[in-house]
Amino acid sequence: MWTVIYMAQTKDMVLKVQDLLAAQGLAVRTRPVGENGDSGFFEILVPETEVQLAHTILIKNGI
Repeated sequence: MWTVIYMAQTKDMVLKVQDLLAAQGLAVRTRPVGENGDSGFFEILVPETEVQLAHTILIKNGI
């Protein structure tokens, strides 16, 4: 099951987090929040088994 680990408000931040996690070998998905992404926010998801590692990576990188 995929789990939301981060909410980003800009596409640039989505790409930054996605690239950071993918570079560490994690599977990453993103999806807009709301209908057609109207809110401008995006969810960043990883598999449930990788949530702890993803949070550690984000913290170590100041995100």
